Order: sequence, then C-alpha cells, then structure tokens
Amino acid sequence: MSVSRRCLCCVKYLMFVFNLIFWLGGCGLFGIGVWLSFTQAEFSSLPLSFPSLSAANLLLVAGGITMVTGFLGCLGALKEQRCLLFMFFVILLLLVLTEVTLMLVIHIFHDKLDSKAQGELKEGMKIYESEPGLKKSWDNVQKMFKCCGVTNKTDWYDVLNGTLPSSCCSVGTDQCVDGWSEPCYQKARQWLLDNIPSVLVFGVCIGVVQILALVFSLLMYCQILCAEKDLD
Repeated sequence: MSVSRRCLCCVKYLMFVFNLIFWLGGCGLFGIGVWLSFTQAEFSSLPLSFPSLSAANLLLVAGGITMVTGFLGCLGALKEQRCLLFMFFVILLLLVLTEVTLMLVIHIFHDKLDSKAQGELKEGMKIYESEPGLKKSWDNVQKMFKCCGVTNKTDWYDVLNGTLPSSCCSVGTDQCVDGWSEPCYQKARQWLLDNIPSVLVFGVCIGVVQILALVFSLLMYCQILCAEKDLD
C-alpha cells in the first residue's frame, strides 16, 4: 500500500469518527429543541419572538441541518467520493459562517432584537379577547411565571380598558386589581438561561467538531486526488 493510500485511510476513519460525533451532536440539539417545544406547548399561540419559543425553533432547525450535514460527511468519508466530500465541505462552511454571523448579529443588536420581539408580543396582546388560543397562552404564561404583561403590567391597560386579566394575580382571583410586578418577557428569558446553560457548552463543542470536520474533509479531498494520481 502506497504512502498516500495509507494517509487516505487514516484521514478517512478520523473524518468518519468526527462526523459521527457531529451527527450525534445534531441529534442532541434536535432532541433539546423537541423537549423545549413540548414544555412550551401551552404557549404555542404566542408570537415566535417569545424567548423560549424562538429558542426551541432555532434548536430544531440547527439540529436538523447538523444531522443532515453529519450524515453527508460520514457517507462521503466511507464512499471516498469527491462529489460528496465537496458538497459536505461547502454546506459545513456555509453553516459555520452562518453561525458566526448569527452570533455576531445577536451580540451587536441584542437590544434592538429584544425591543422588536417585545413590540411583536405587545401587538399580539391586542387580540387577547377575540382569540381564545392566544388568551389561553397568555394566561398560561402569566400563571406559570407569576408575571404580568410583556415589559410591565400596564401593557394590559390599553388592551383591557385599564384592567388586568385574572391570570396576572394568584390562582382563584376573579378580578385582578394589583397584579404581579415582574414582566413576562424577562421572566421567560431568565428561565431559558437558567434551564439550558449546558446547551452553550454543547454548542461550543459542536463548533470545535465542525472546524475539525472541515479540516479533515479538505485533507481527505486532497488525499483522494493524490491517490488517483498515483493510480494513473
């Protein structure tokens, strides 16, 4: 066996292992997204800008793309096909660039994104009385988090003519006069940060595996070219 062929075999199995880890990581992200979706099912009628709902959808999309990309990488490594490897490299490179761009946008414009999300939620509150599904979701949110309104309980005054929904107070209260003072947006956001901190560590690990998979796919592509030249 030639030196280039031995190198190709080594890179091939290393790439397969890293892509298998990458695929399993995608399954993990998708699973967390499904778990978060189920735990937030009672709020499903709220706009997707609600913190926990947007996080659940983001994890589902990221997990799905990661699983497909990892599968392509494993298949390309085993089959030693330049076409699959090139496709995997391009998709993974685009994925990494998208993730970096998304993180930068969130970091730089987080205040504007928060304001936009809060504005969408306040706009949705206007149909609280006419939309039973939305009404139920808002009531569930406020009872669960013991909060009232998006940014303040006064958000309800324009919607309900200066009154508060009963869900802004303790369970069993027919008419709510002085509701909970904490805003629901911040409460839900803090709940998200408190409950899934390990996702951040997990995400960093996936990022490292992505970079390594990129390097190994490029190495393997070059090794296949060298092996084909040796055969010629």
